[in-house]
Amino acid sequence: MKAHSFYKQLSVLFGLVVGYIAAWFYGMVDLSGITQVSVLSLPAIMPVPLEFHADAIFSIFLIFLVSATETLGDTSALAAMGFGRTPTNREVSGAIAVDGFISSLSSLFGCMPITSFSQNVGLIAMTHVVNRKAIGCGAVIMILAGLIPALGVILASLPNAVLGGCTLMMFGSIVVSGVRMLGDCGYSQRNMSIAALSLSIGLGFTQTPQIFHIFPDLFRSVFADNCVAVVFIVAMVLNLVFPKVKNEDKENGPEIVE
Repeated sequence: MKAHSFYKQLSVLFGLVVGYIAAWFYGMVDLSGITQVSVLSLPAIMPVPLEFHADAIFSIFLIFLVSATETLGDTSALAAMGFGRTPTNREVSGAIAVDGFISSLSSLFGCMPITSFSQNVGLIAMTHVVNRKAIGCGAVIMILAGLIPALGVILASLPNAVLGGCTLMMFGSIVVSGVRMLGDCGYSQRNMSIAALSLSIGLGFTQTPQIFHIFPDLFRSVFADNCVAVVFIVAMVLNLVFPKVKNEDKENGPEIVE
């Protein structure tokens, strides 16, 4: 029997609930942390004294660039999967501006820059729900989980097997949306070369972290465990170095602008 309309949109939530209940009977759910947390937890403003270090500023600057790039990609994928179109300039600039504002606000509470999550794109691709009220409810739940530690423990007790099973389709949808966006850009030799080199180098660096031992600590702290940062830098450099295609001719090939 196929699920329709409203019930189809609840498929992910239904899978999480059923998986959580099944994991409970198999003894995979650990709620012992509830007795070890306080009833209420309020964030502290400026928990770390304000200091200025050139290496730290440069490191955070690179992280912000990577975060903005990921937000741009997530916004484009969300518009493509949720609305079947490319995002407008206002939507892109708004998403990046909000990303920067929230990251700046989170720093007042001692947090690192906050970025968007591609899992949300996969969820929207499955449910096609792009609704401010639904997103707002999710934000309220996350805020309550931070203020009420017991709720946070309950959410964190979801076994990895259940979470992985429910997000399997989501991550597949993310890959499909990326391929779709690449197709919208065109499968020219230039685009394919940039995509192939950036992905290969990014994945290769993160799969072989020993290579970062020859780099300074600042470089290693930003790129060693973050393939997105490596792919971003490589793709940006290649986009500047490779000659751009002026027009595409199916018979004679692309005309290159030096």
